[in-house]
Amino acid sequence: MPRPPVTLPPPRHRAGGALLALGALLASSLTTLALAPGAHAADTLLSQGRPATASSQEGDGYAPAAAVDGNLTTTRWASQWSDQQWLQVDLGQQASLSRVVLTWEAAYGKDYAIQASDNGTDWRTLKTVTGGDGGTDDLAVSGAGRYVRMQGITRAGGYGYSLWEFQVYGTAGGTTPPPSSGGAVKVEGSKGNWRLTVGGQPYTVKGVTWGPAISAAPAYMPDVKAMGANTIRTWGTDASTKPLLDSAAANGIRVINGFWLQPGGGPGSGGCVDYVTDTTYKTNALTEFAKWVDAYKSHPATLMWNVGNESVLGLQNCYSGSRLEAQRNAYTGFVNDVAKKIHSIDPDHPVTSTDAWTGAWPYYQRNAPDLDLYAMNSYSNVCKVRQDWIDGGYTKPYIITETGPAGEWEVPDDVNGVPDEPTDAQKADGYTRAWNCVTGHQGVALGATLFHYGIEHDFGGVWFNLLPDGLKRLSYYAVKRAYTGTSAVGNTPPLISGMTVSPASSAPAGDEFTVHADVRDPDGDPVTYKIFLSGNYASGDKSLVPAQWRSTGNGNFAVTAPQKLGVWKVYVQAEDGHGNAGIETRSVKVVAPPVGGTDLALNRPVTASSFQPSYGDCPCTPELAVDGRADTRWASDWSDPQWIQVDLGAAKALRTIQLVWDPAYAKAYTVQVSDDATTWRPVYSTTTGDGDVDTLGVSATARYVRLQLTARGTGWGYSLHEIGIYG
Repeated sequence: MPRPPVTLPPPRHRAGGALLALGALLASSLTTLALAPGAHAADTLLSQGRPATASSQEGDGYAPAAAVDGNLTTTRWASQWSDQQWLQVDLGQQASLSRVVLTWEAAYGKDYAIQASDNGTDWRTLKTVTGGDGGTDDLAVSGAGRYVRMQGITRAGGYGYSLWEFQVYGTAGGTTPPPSSGGAVKVEGSKGNWRLTVGGQPYTVKGVTWGPAISAAPAYMPDVKAMGANTIRTWGTDASTKPLLDSAAANGIRVINGFWLQPGGGPGSGGCVDYVTDTTYKTNALTEFAKWVDAYKSHPATLMWNVGNESVLGLQNCYSGSRLEAQRNAYTGFVNDVAKKIHSIDPDHPVTSTDAWTGAWPYYQRNAPDLDLYAMNSYSNVCKVRQDWIDGGYTKPYIITETGPAGEWEVPDDVNGVPDEPTDAQKADGYTRAWNCVTGHQGVALGATLFHYGIEHDFGGVWFNLLPDGLKRLSYYAVKRAYTGTSAVGNTPPLISGMTVSPASSAPAGDEFTVHADVRDPDGDPVTYKIFLSGNYASGDKSLVPAQWRSTGNGNFAVTAPQKLGVWKVYVQAEDGHGNAGIETRSVKVVAPPVGGTDLALNRPVTASSFQPSYGDCPCTPELAVDGRADTRWASDWSDPQWIQVDLGAAKALRTIQLVWDPAYAKAYTVQVSDDATTWRPVYSTTTGDGDVDTLGVSATARYVRLQLTARGTGWGYSLHEIGIYG
């Protein structure tokens, strides 16, 4: 809650500022500008009445403008009650700065910095104060800029930061630097003190990787800018790239233009090239890349060129041992050839190359000296990149080209043996942590493009996208806070917590299971719900399909399990009607529906027309279809027809047969029974089987039961996890 103002304490001065003599004070009254204590008469007060913004404010009566209104005793800005808050003023034009005077209320900054910027995005520190004691801080500074900021670091107490007045003095009309959208891009400085510059001005990469179609760029690029981002990263550059560059330039966004090389994408990605011997591939790639560098080198959106993506790591999918070493050396040598070629065409933009493993950097260091900087994709280990750079003794700076929350390959498995996806809150924290680690490596890490400004609403899209289906996630706002430096980001998504699924590991196919989720909206908006299922782990289908569900109250939902067995993901999506969504997900294992009674086939003698002796999880012998386990199976040869039969030991009255199919199912089959295993009579037949689980009602008495399989549903054979026979 807002606090009542505290009586202003006596001023205390810093940096040797002297008290004004009475005569000087009287003389100053003849001017239209009031001087703060300690300000020189030659200084001009530049900040009064200028536009002011802040990371937050304590309430409606404590707006940033109150700190530049010239009132030293009755109006003030006050932030929220946390560290790392800031207040900044736009002087309206470039100015040479000489002095900054801060008149603190009792809630003062113990540690803070005075920073200046030419564009409101890239900041340089003019003065740092540690151990401040409040009152009035009169600080001599040296530098220039249009924007001046008090960046709070540590508060003196439990309240926020509060300033009666923030006064900036200097001389207006300094030379305004070229805008960041024009001029050559350079990597400048020396080891540990590098910086990226655009048109001679510092440029920190505050970026996102680009996901929407190029045709959607005009619709989404303004939002990228509104997030505070100044850069997007792509993976490929060709004739289709120009509209994206045009849209980026129109919104003041720069582009890292990528070039794809095989085997791109790291572990699991295909496309093997022999970089030692395949001169045709390398020549064609070099020619193609050179064409597009020449086409786009003068485009105002071009920031730099990025050759390859995770290929040093990905080569392990193609080679091993000494051949792998030779390929990695040859690949990075080829990257250097590309870098030299690009530099010969375009000397005004840097060249980098991305990998997903800092173990790739020694290869680049050894074989690619013409790279201007390195680039790394790193998720949960992004904070370790700094130490790896130090330990490796590298002599080039780097950028992070993909980072964010922990990936599927980095998290522990859940109760159903699939990766335990982080919550919305954990993902948002992942982005904040990653950005803090990047900016923490000052003078070496030159920024990042966070993964991923994408709109796909599927398994991967929900895991990583900032706005799946165009809906803004908690992570979207975490990135916006990081890039804009403000916590006031507007209406935010519903928050979901405590999501559970019951039963998590034994939901019968086609039956209902229970999902619970606690949902609240920070802005008090009414919330609507959607529930989706993904069969990524059950069938490989990454799409999200709407589930059949009903609300049972108190955050509980009854959801109908799919017919296909296996582990599914269930998603609760809560929308606030303002373009925001909270999404949480848990896994559920779908099992065969229970059948009452005794399984007469369990561990009984079984024979088949054939079985698959090897391949994958085989041998897949007939007895595995009656062992009572859902993780074993019988599989036949890949031909029609086939059969499998069970000997029950004596004639039994039969009422239910349950067939639990592997994906290699029967489209057409007949269930037959016999008393002597010679003469068979049908009790069930179909030509429209669809796999999964068939629970069949039968009425017969017999000793033998046989499945006569006549048409396969796939190109494989027939495969059954279990045959259950109940009487």
